[in-house]
Amino acid sequence: MPTSHPPAARVLPASPPPVVKQIRALMRRLREAPTLLRRLCLATLAANIVIVVTGGAVRLTSSGLGCPTWPRCTEGHYVATAENGLHGYIEFGNRMLTFALVAIVAATFLTAWLRRPRRRSIVLLAAAQVAGIPGQAVMGGVTVLTHLNPWAVAAHFLFSMLLIFGAYALYHRSGETDARPAPIVPAAMRWLLRGIVLFTVAVITLGTVVTGSGPHSGDRGAKRTGFDPGVVSQLHADVVFVLIGLSLGAWFALRAMRAPARLRTAVSVMIAVQLGQGIIGFTQYTTHLPIALVGAHLFGASILWAVTVAVLFRSRTREPAAA
Repeated sequence: MPTSHPPAARVLPASPPPVVKQIRALMRRLREAPTLLRRLCLATLAANIVIVVTGGAVRLTSSGLGCPTWPRCTEGHYVATAENGLHGYIEFGNRMLTFALVAIVAATFLTAWLRRPRRRSIVLLAAAQVAGIPGQAVMGGVTVLTHLNPWAVAAHFLFSMLLIFGAYALYHRSGETDARPAPIVPAAMRWLLRGIVLFTVAVITLGTVVTGSGPHSGDRGAKRTGFDPGVVSQLHADVVFVLIGLSLGAWFALRAMRAPARLRTAVSVMIAVQLGQGIIGFTQYTTHLPIALVGAHLFGASILWAVTVAVLFRSRTREPAAA
């Protein structure tokens, strides 16, 4: 008589470690949160502006060479030491803020990648922000290794403006679909708005030349451009007057043609920031460039660029993205 054997015990699959469960839960949360991506895109824009302001603070406190080499702070240390003094800690602190930007940008890219359906345009714009971080680090290293050469400092600042442009594009595109864009104003008005953007670029670029010719070099031994500060400041002011005139003309034209309110509001905000920048710039010039006003003017330049880019993007429309 055959011997009966008990059925073999069923082997249950091993439970994943707690860390794996937490990672999966985090990825699911990133994928399913309806407003998280847009908030992260806005945080990316804000972080890029904050980095510009803190970099300006380094320069205005003459801490540009507080860490005299790169990527180390000194030849023997990656971090600031007491030998570097307060300037070393300020410069090193600004470098450390890059890691906060890395965390925000990485979270934005990961969320854009995990979202379903995945939007190629958003992923590419987020990837551009990721690629901009090492680019920004290299540009910062060049400014240190060239002992704050004013042209290297200007290029570093303008590269930040490029990243702000990309960050605003990412934020704006996250709130609309990938439908084909449709203009909401005539071609002549679109060209005028593009001209305003170009003049804004000229104003910001000339602003870097003014700064590179003035007293705030970031270090007492840093070179200057050699231009007469008064001459370049006057040229800068002249272009600002043209920019404000074009912007006011655009505002009246948009009002006359009854353009959509969102575009007229964007132009109104842009003009307000332009006028605020003009007042700060005139005041700082007549009061011999106090640090607080120069810092406010630097912050205003970043905001001016962001709101100008907003005007450009609001001159056309797409279907809004579903929440």
